[in-house]
Amino acid sequence: MEEKYKNILDRIDSPADLRKLPIEQLPDVCQALRQFIIEQVSVHPGHFASSLGAIEIIVALHYVYDTPEDRLVWDVGHQAYAHKILTGRRDSFPTLRQLGGLSGFPNPKESEYDTFSTGHASNSISAALGMAVANNLEGNKRKVVAVIGDASISGGMAFEGLNNASSHPNDLLILLNDNQMAIDQNVGALYHYLTRITTSQRYNLLRYKAYNALKRHGLISDRLRRALIRFTNSVKSLFSRRQNIFEGLDIRYFGPVDGHNVVSLVKTLRKIKDLGGPKMLHVCTIKGKGFQQAEEQATIWHAPGKFDPVTGERIKEQTEGQAPKFQDVFGKTLVELAEKNKRIVGVTPAMPTGCSMTYLMERFPDRTFDVGIAEEHAVTFSGGLAKEGMLPFCNIYSTFMQRAIDQVVNDVALQHLHVVFCLDRAGLVGSDGPTHHGVLDIPYFRAIPGMTVCSPIDEHWLRKLMVTAVEVADGPFMIRYPRGRGSIGGKDAEGNPNWKNALEAVEIGRGYCLREGDGDTAVLSFGPIGMEAEKAIDRVEAGLTLEDGRTVTKKGVAHYDMVFCKPLDVDLLARIFKRYTRIVTVEDGALAGGFGSAVLEEANRQGYEGKIRCLGIPDEFITQGSVSELQQICGIDALSIAKAIVE
Repeated sequence: MEEKYKNILDRIDSPADLRKLPIEQLPDVCQALRQFIIEQVSVHPGHFASSLGAIEIIVALHYVYDTPEDRLVWDVGHQAYAHKILTGRRDSFPTLRQLGGLSGFPNPKESEYDTFSTGHASNSISAALGMAVANNLEGNKRKVVAVIGDASISGGMAFEGLNNASSHPNDLLILLNDNQMAIDQNVGALYHYLTRITTSQRYNLLRYKAYNALKRHGLISDRLRRALIRFTNSVKSLFSRRQNIFEGLDIRYFGPVDGHNVVSLVKTLRKIKDLGGPKMLHVCTIKGKGFQQAEEQATIWHAPGKFDPVTGERIKEQTEGQAPKFQDVFGKTLVELAEKNKRIVGVTPAMPTGCSMTYLMERFPDRTFDVGIAEEHAVTFSGGLAKEGMLPFCNIYSTFMQRAIDQVVNDVALQHLHVVFCLDRAGLVGSDGPTHHGVLDIPYFRAIPGMTVCSPIDEHWLRKLMVTAVEVADGPFMIRYPRGRGSIGGKDAEGNPNWKNALEAVEIGRGYCLREGDGDTAVLSFGPIGMEAEKAIDRVEAGLTLEDGRTVTKKGVAHYDMVFCKPLDVDLLARIFKRYTRIVTVEDGALAGGFGSAVLEEANRQGYEGKIRCLGIPDEFITQGSVSELQQICGIDALSIAKAIVE
């Protein structure tokens, strides 16, 4: 970083320090933040393009508003790196997304400036509105701002908040950060509307002055304010020949304005800061601003990993001979299935790149549907497709599927519709932390009548389960798999990828023996965590050294991959219960109501008298860190499983 800009940042340990600077120096502050983020994220990977695009917004907000007394609520929050740097976390920024370090998202436990925990989209308006209404009830003058992107505002919850914003007295400001991007390109009518919308700045200034004049003379009541908004909105529509969707909801609209002119943005915020009632400021920005590659390829540079901060060259991991990512196996297998079955379609809520549905999108664009950040709609839309004879593969990250459980129950399962739910990023996801771990899906899907719940131990089984979902299933079918790579790498003698096994279905509800054991202990695993169980059994077979220095060896440990959590293979369990007196269950999901609970329930039903120990995610929110670190914390790494076996 240039010395000039380093000196600027060194003088800012809080927003109060920022507010001491003359307004003319704010562009230098923004440039200093931009250089700092580029240098840091190049070696400590995180969300990059979105953070660069929001820098001027963050500086302007902290300059105008009295934070932390005034509240800033970030939608998603992966754009808030500059916010973290300005609020006393500059020196600890190198620990971003690491175990024991800074969260990649706003976290109230981390700082009083992080007013609300975020990580999922479209919740900021509702949360900020609740804060603003509470402030009004308490009679304080605290200001509240919700910062939401043009992709997030298309979500259903955002519309619910917008619809309710003018129903209660409040002075909420909604700052719409319009960069025409989510992670992939935005979709939907609202996106196109935002690119066209225009509003007269002269008109807004005139209305602002008239409002203040009435306010000074005590002529403004809440009822009169709303009536004036409706009247002036009608006048504006008459002259502009356009109805503003936001002002149609009684929300005063300002903009669009340049989101990278920090001085102008500060002046605009100052003008509207004290206006009564809900307001929206439409700010146009460029995702990846200030870094050419990120501006040109925002999707790739959303979270690019390590890169050269000077040349922009990404430092790619060595993948030669490695196993492919589960998401790529899903994407390529889906294309193979779709080529054979014209009823197959793909549905994803704004994540075609993240879940690799781009393969189907390229091959069959008319059979692939990116519905935007709208998980509830994605599920019910899939139900509608299924009702008319299509076979939708609805791919949603496990953590985001939490938003659509009602739709899964009422719009798919209750009607026994044939929808295949593919839950990517199931289990512990690593550095994105507690808002993104996909550890709750087994309990809530397992509770839904008629639902099949399964998980592959490797890429071969992912392909088998996808075929089974098409050829055998006749109702709702859920497949969960993790982020990252599988375990089958390399190529066979003919040069074909080893993971690309024949497409063949399996029997639903059937588990399989991976190791015959002649001892008293059996390990039952569900999903890819079974590979850790395999390592654990190898360790106890070879001799496991404990903390007290003793070496314990245990021979003849059996291992069963149950594949299906629902329906369970009760016949296989009956044989296991008769043969083994000690059982260890392992899952990469919540223990409460999960796979282990299902085994315990069946053991109770069958009158099993042996001992069962269940390993999985404890009843707490797990922090960020590497997957291996988090597995160790949760006691589901190979060493922890090995200790459970010998204990």
